[in-house]
Amino acid sequence: MSSLSAASVEIPAVTGGTEEKKKPLKPCCACPETKKVRDACIIEKGEENCRDLIEAHKDCMRSLGFKI
Repeated sequence: MSSLSAASVEIPAVTGGTEEKKKPLKPCCACPETKKVRDACIIEKGEENCRDLIEAHKDCMRSLGFKI
């Protein structure tokens, strides 16, 4: 019975680590909150009027490890 509980404990740990290695965070999926607001601003007001939102999105991306 202890081998069953050991196997059930190991499976989630291995699966979680494998998923992270197989599916790293893609830039297109990172920071959806700042990306959505930034994109809406650029469409409505133009890139030159949305510098603060663009920088906020870049800061978010950098905090996740992306080199921007």
